[in-house]
Amino acid sequence: KKAAEKTLRRLNPRKVKSAHVPVILDPRVSASIVGHLSGAINGSGIARGTSFLLDAMGSEVFAPHINIIDDPHRKRGLRSKPFDAEGVANQKRHLIENGVLKTWIMDLRSARQLGLKSTGNASRGAGSLPGPSTTNLYMEPGTISPADMIKEIKSGLYITEMIGSSVNGVTGDYSRGASGYWIENGVLAYPVSEITVAGNLKDMFKTVVPANDLTFKYGTNAPTLRIDGMTLAGQ
Repeated sequence: KKAAEKTLRRLNPRKVKSAHVPVILDPRVSASIVGHLSGAINGSGIARGTSFLLDAMGSEVFAPHINIIDDPHRKRGLRSKPFDAEGVANQKRHLIENGVLKTWIMDLRSARQLGLKSTGNASRGAGSLPGPSTTNLYMEPGTISPADMIKEIKSGLYITEMIGSSVNGVTGDYSRGASGYWIENGVLAYPVSEITVAGNLKDMFKTVVPANDLTFKYGTNAPTLRIDGMTLAGQ
């Protein structure tokens, strides 16, 4: 029934004019924002100098209320394990604590290159060398409900699907195709498609506001997210 209702609501999507508006990311796509953070703080990229967060250690990357955690010991977590692919014991770590970047994600090789200790984040596939990777990664929820988050927006976009990807890991420039619903006076007014959403991840991180609907379904999870000041390219 829910699937049928969603399908009906998406019929006859409209195009919208280019604008500079707040967007809300459905949990199905919000985890990608957390994923971009993990890519930016991967020890291998930091050692190569190819990250837009290269000089951000110890600085405020997100707003002060944001916490992002990698927890390899979470009960029934999809990627839970007591040690990494190199046999290094791992532990629950705050990657972002109160908005501040606290650590890189490192295996033995990247840690050695950076003159640091491994964080126990080595991962490997069959026949491949180890490389840094997160385990059960998530952003802590906020206090506002998704419904109230929508009500606060006069004009904006609720994104349910991202299409393609153009993200520059060195500069943080972000551009993706999107579809979803146009928000008008605090309600989902009509379906929209053929939109490009653009910004810079540094700026986007600073304005992230999480809702209170975090659920653990995947290896990387996040609640509904609001991000202000995104550029929409439409008609």
